[in-house]
Amino acid sequence: MATTLKEFLEACETLGTLRLIVTSSAAVLEARGKIEKLFYAELPKGKYANMHTEGFEFHLNMDKITQVKFETGEAKRGNFTTYAIRFLDDKQEPALSLFLQWGKPGEYEPGQVEAWQTLKEKYGEVWQPLPAEI
Repeated sequence: MATTLKEFLEACETLGTLRLIVTSSAAVLEARGKIEKLFYAELPKGKYANMHTEGFEFHLNMDKITQVKFETGEAKRGNFTTYAIRFLDDKQEPALSLFLQWGKPGEYEPGQVEAWQTLKEKYGEVWQPLPAEI
């Protein structure tokens, strides 16, 4: 699908509560929240999507994301399907992962899995965003 990352991130507001995961060579940071109230800034390093919540701040350099990938998997604890969206960099490594967040293992918010499936059908299992616009 030919669209920008900005449009896609705004469509992710339909996903409800997510687990946002960023992994570096030495650490993993996970935060629970919803994608909402995004705002954008163009800085010398790139075009950023930003979000401030009570529990965390989010800043994504959209210029660094070359591909978006939808994935399902099996939970590490429990016997249920997980649903993720990976934002990949130029090395095809996840810069950001969004997982649908469950309450009890395997129990997602009403409509959450359907919203994920709708986005996957619209954008495709793997797609490349157009250059970022803000």
